[in-house]
Amino acid sequence: MLTQLHKNQILFLDIETVAQFPLYDEIPERLRLLWNKKAALLARGEEADPEQLYDRAGIYAEFGKIVCISIGYFEKKLQKFRIKSFFGHNEKSLLIGFAEMLNKHFHSENDLLCAHNGKEFDFPYIARRLLVNQIKLPKLLDIAGKKPWEIKHLDTMELWKFGDYKHYTSLDLLTAIFNIPSPKSDINGSQVNEVYWKDKNAKRIAEYCQNDVLAIAQLMNAYQGKALWKEKELEFCELLEIK
Repeated sequence: MLTQLHKNQILFLDIETVAQFPLYDEIPERLRLLWNKKAALLARGEEADPEQLYDRAGIYAEFGKIVCISIGYFEKKLQKFRIKSFFGHNEKSLLIGFAEMLNKHFHSENDLLCAHNGKEFDFPYIARRLLVNQIKLPKLLDIAGKKPWEIKHLDTMELWKFGDYKHYTSLDLLTAIFNIPSPKSDINGSQVNEVYWKDKNAKRIAEYCQNDVLAIAQLMNAYQGKALWKEKELEFCELLEIK
């Protein structure tokens, strides 16, 4: 039951992804031909060619990469909810840092991962990119052969569905109806690819990602009937880009 979950158990996270290459023409030929096939399915009769659709490539782990993973967790010693980010241009280094953190601090039977739409996007995307980068899956992401109730993943969107499989609700809408401060900043998800490749501003993306992590944690508090985190209970770690 939700009310029985303790704040020490949950690691909240959100990821930001972009296309693997800045321009369609820079995709290696073999991968470009495969993107063309994918783009044909995405077009669905629209007058859009593979190059025009390439800004959507970041959604797919086969054609995209992770540029930021932001996490939030309750720090018992400090009695604060801490938020930090792994971000930068070197995806492998970013993922190694994230995996090492999970293996060191979130590996017990009681630990849980939580994201909004995490079961459909964040968790499988991270796992796929870990494998592509030849990094061993941490315990919380290695779900092969596990029964559904053995998988330690929470999804704030799935929890809101209450079994309604066709129901999609955005994080922005849920924070609005629960009167939680909006997670949105000066950019939105559709602009991340441009901010990364054109503006070269990974830090701005990390700030945006952290806002979503806090919103997810606040939403879980609302689901549990708990008070929202107050500003004095929050700690944002310094944003240091991983090289």
